Amino acid sequence: MNDLGSALSTALGLVVSADPAVAQVVLLSLRVSLGAVAVAALIGLPLGALLAVARFPGRGGLVVALNALMGLPPVVAGLLIYLLLSRSGPLGPLGLLFTPTAMVIAQAALIAPILAALARQVLEGLWEEYAEQFRSFGAGPWRAVPTLLWDGRFALLTVLLAGFGRAAAEVGAVMVVGGNIEGFTRVMTTAIALETSKGDLPLALALGMVLMAIVLVVNALAQGLREAALRRAG
Repeated sequence: MNDLGSALSTALGLVVSADPAVAQVVLLSLRVSLGAVAVAALIGLPLGALLAVARFPGRGGLVVALNALMGLPPVVAGLLIYLLLSRSGPLGPLGLLFTPTAMVIAQAALIAPILAALARQVLEGLWEEYAEQFRSFGAGPWRAVPTLLWDGRFALLTVLLAGFGRAAAEVGAVMVVGGNIEGFTRVMTTAIALETSKGDLPLALALGMVLMAIVLVVNALAQGLREAALRRAG
């Protein structure tokens, strides 16, 4: 018990003093996760909007596939990205493996289906509400996508925050494609796993505290935005 108390005290000191080792890992984690959310949003939100408004052969299968990919195991995603970026893979010449860019790609591959599926659910309701108005102006489903994305921006912000929370907590995929290299590709989740196995509990606990704080802030923001969207909708 005394050892645990000492570890917690030391961990809190590392956080409060903004220890350079902790700060470096946290900043890289934020950079990778925010980059992954940005890339995934460029793919997932327009795709979700199109699935919300368009009706075409195979749409049902695509929706089912997206829903299934929401549960894609991170290590499987990491393995697929590893094969793409390895020397013998199609993107091997780019030399991206074991870099932060590879970690961004892996996280984006994981959260893009989540963003697309959630965006479809959000925007389908808006499309059902405004479909007749769009048709009266001669605007078809494709032209309605930008308007729906803008009108649903508050709800979509909660979708993005959910994606960020998923990315920040990810460990398997980034471990596979990033290699957990100290000072280069080591993020909070991989550092926690490594430091715990090494017995460095203060550093692992310090990073765990920061990660939990980030998750709590993200969830608080998502809840606040959700309530603001509901008030705006009347």
